[in-house]
Amino acid sequence: MICLAGTAVWSTTAIFIGYLSTTYQLPSLVLAFWRDLFVALALGAVFALFQRLRLRVERRHLKFLVLYGLLLSLFNASWTASVAFNGAAVATVLAYSSPGFTAILAWRLFGEKLGGWKIVAVLLSLVGTILVSGAYDPQAWRLNPLGVVTGLLSGLAFAGYSLMGKAASQRGINPWTTLLYTFGFAAVFLLSYNLLLGWPAGKPLGDLFWLQESWAGWAILIILAVLPTIGGYGLYSVSLGYLPASVANLIATLEPAMTAVLAYLFLGETLTPSQLLGGIVIISGVVLLRITDSRGAETVQVAPV
Repeated sequence: MICLAGTAVWSTTAIFIGYLSTTYQLPSLVLAFWRDLFVALALGAVFALFQRLRLRVERRHLKFLVLYGLLLSLFNASWTASVAFNGAAVATVLAYSSPGFTAILAWRLFGEKLGGWKIVAVLLSLVGTILVSGAYDPQAWRLNPLGVVTGLLSGLAFAGYSLMGKAASQRGINPWTTLLYTFGFAAVFLLSYNLLLGWPAGKPLGDLFWLQESWAGWAILIILAVLPTIGGYGLYSVSLGYLPASVANLIATLEPAMTAVLAYLFLGETLTPSQLLGGIVIISGVVLLRITDSRGAETVQVAPV
């Protein structure tokens, strides 16, 4: 039940992002920056008050965490843009194509075995991604090229982020400390992206204060950071104290389905038959990968988006 609650909380992430993108037309990079900054500030405040040890990190890990933050900034930027271009449901399903990319990258970079079942799972993930994004249809590239590209990039970026999470675990860095520093460094990178894009347009601060005096918009941004990100991750982490990691990961694959239902109820989004089929294919590949992985040693996976 704890794991299900964490997954349900996570599934609201794209809903909040979709609402901010459509209602306030909040630029994707601006939204990603404030989300990551509020996450880092909230975690930093909690740790400073109650668990100061979580603020400490060995100097030898700093370069690694900076790189981890860079990958997180690229994932958050591409995924937030994907939600804006594709909608909450489609963007979340596309992000779940990452296990396929992760298996390929882990094979090339870490020498992990890529057996028959993993190859099947990777193919399912890639085929599902093509179906959901509409990349098989030339018309999709003409009508929504940014949607197709950002959706595919979000899955690839999340794969890199997942591999960094595995490396952080191997280094013995506390996952909460990792979360704090990666979101903090990601906020710095996202700030630089916004400033670089703002200068040619004559906006030194870019569109950072797009919401201006819209207190409701700022409140939703803060809720997005605290509830789905920190709350979802916290509940998921607690559930790992009661469940094997493989079981928790399988439960977490319900996130795209939950997001699709919420997107229909609150944003009026619907999936086409090909997108539904692609979503089923992707999730089947994810489940197959996680069942295959569970045959080995139990490892804590990086939390879903």
